[in-house]
Amino acid sequence: MSNPIRIHSLEDLSGRVPRPGKGLARSTTRRPLILSLPGTASSIPFRVTSQELFLTLPIPPSINQQYATVNGRRILSSKSRQYKTMVAQQILSTLTSSPNRTALQDNLKTHSLTLSVWFYFTTALRRDLDGGLKISQDAICNALGINDNRITEIHLYKSVDAESPRMECTLSLHQPHSPPRPKKITSNTKKNGASSPHPHRPHKA
Repeated sequence: MSNPIRIHSLEDLSGRVPRPGKGLARSTTRRPLILSLPGTASSIPFRVTSQELFLTLPIPPSINQQYATVNGRRILSSKSRQYKTMVAQQILSTLTSSPNRTALQDNLKTHSLTLSVWFYFTTALRRDLDGGLKISQDAICNALGINDNRITEIHLYKSVDAESPRMECTLSLHQPHSPPRPKKITSNTKKNGASSPHPHRPHKA
């Protein structure tokens, strides 16, 4: 069974947000602990507990920039490799300064996990919501030394921040819950006029 992916995006994607002009000055007064991420609007650039890692990172390369074809083979592009290296450096820097490093790493390697990603794009319609999921997931899991098959639930969110595009990620221990499942078709429900569980197979007389 594939992992459940819940997608949350803007209620109205028709409203365009103006992109910042070419001459827009970058903020130099703030120096968050995020490599290559200028002036993030997030008040908490990172958070580390024994059960959760929260990071603010740059938006990953678009899907068209993530791969290159060399001698007929599709490989990861240099831009993608640079991005994954940057994420690894950021995670290492974050964990090194945290007293919860060992407890978090032990828990991440022994539990099912939930990944939540908030994408803040310059406009609502320029990027697909799920285009940056795979490279972000790989980069984070590789940096932490865990197999991404431990992720059993994914949440994606899309919003707009024209002045500070970024990606905010939370990797946490999965909290078991019971999602609603379709009701079973029983003999009683069939007698009461329930439709066939196989729409192309009529009930036997």
